Parts: sequence; C-alpha cells; structure tokens
Amino acid sequence: MAFAMEQNNINILCTRPLNTFLVEDAKAAGIVIDEISFIETEPVQTIEVQQEIEQALLLSATVVFTSMNAVDAVAAWQYEQQPDWNIYCMGTTTKKLVAENFGEANIAGTANSAAELAELIAEDRFIDKVIFFCGDQRRDELPEILQQNNIEVNEIIVYQTIEVPHKITKPYHGILFFSPSAVESFFKTNTVTAQTILFAIGNTTATAIKKFTNNKIIISDEPGKENLVKKMIEYFT
Repeated sequence: MAFAMEQNNINILCTRPLNTFLVEDAKAAGIVIDEISFIETEPVQTIEVQQEIEQALLLSATVVFTSMNAVDAVAAWQYEQQPDWNIYCMGTTTKKLVAENFGEANIAGTANSAAELAELIAEDRFIDKVIFFCGDQRRDELPEILQQNNIEVNEIIVYQTIEVPHKITKPYHGILFFSPSAVESFFKTNTVTAQTILFAIGNTTATAIKKFTNNKIIISDEPGKENLVKKMIEYFT
C-alpha cells in the first residue's frame, strides 16, 4: 500500500476512546492507535425525563436498550431498585452493562443490530408494548419494525449526542468508526486518502460512511469495541 507516511508502524485513528489493553494489543502488533473523540454524549437531566425513568422503574415492562449510554443514563436513577423488566438489548458492552445494573436474568434477548433486535422482539406474540430508552439521534429501524408488527413503542430520550469535529493533519492507514454520528462529525472537517481502510462497528455505521467516500469498508462481525479493534489488527497483520 502506498502511503505518504512512515512505514515502520501502521497508523490508525480511533474516533472514540479505547481501553488501554486494546491499544497495547495493537502496539504489540506494530499498530499505533491515535484516540480522538468526534462525539460526546450527555444524559438528559430534566425533571420530565427523571420522572419518566422513575415511573418506568416501577412498571412490569418490556424494555429496550440499543446503547450503553442509555443504560448508564437510566441506571443513574435506579438507586439499587431492581425493576420487573424483560430487557432486550444489543450484545457485548451494552449487554454487560444491562447485566451489571439490572441483572442477567432479566435479559430476554440480544442481537447484533437494532433491526435484528426488533425482529426478535416481534417474534414474541405476547409483547404489545415496549419502553425504548434511547438517544436523540437514534436510528429509525427498531421503532419502525416494531410498529409494523403492531407493537407500541414508548420512546424515552435519555441522552443526547454532541458532535466534536477535529481537523486531522496526518494520513492514516485505517480509521475506526463506532456510530453514524461520529462518521458525520469526522467528515464535516476531513477527507480520507484513497488507500485508507475504514472500519465500521455495524451496517448502519457502514452505510453512513458510504455517503462520504467509496473507500474500502470492513464491518465488525459483532458489536463491541474489542471486536472492531480485533478485526482491524487481523486485517493489518
């Protein structure tokens, strides 16, 4: 591959922070990762949202999480209360946080994408209503599929996503993206060289990338930062 950069190491940009052990794993393989956040998330801290969460915690309900940020935002109002919830969530990091805060026994199902999760929920004929804790830039797939299957969706927006654009001044062999929001933020102020390989956490993020470039995109087989980093290391080694 022809890059106008030092060839001693593979240089990677990660558009969100990583656990130190992932950066070290990459370094051991001759891959240097720069971590620059292109989005930030903040919980919605209005009285109205607090009351909606507290009321939901008292209900026997089917609950949906597609983001670890949503889990954190709801758990902040939990106060050790264990709600009577059947929970559907994304796998890996989100599932782990749900298990830690609400109990693994309450997890009714997991999937690798919001669309797959919606299809899984729709298969249960006893579900006619769900509470969907989400962010202000959530994708449409899950609520649309559920509504098409006559399942009422009560959306509670518990966090907001803020773009934090940065101007990148050096080329990279690869760039890791974990959300469509980060893709939008990155390409507001940057372009990529034709040789740069782009890594996406899932199909929705890959679709967002395709709006800006025809570069090669590699999609993680499973959700979770670890899986995307592993995919990147495998590609370059």
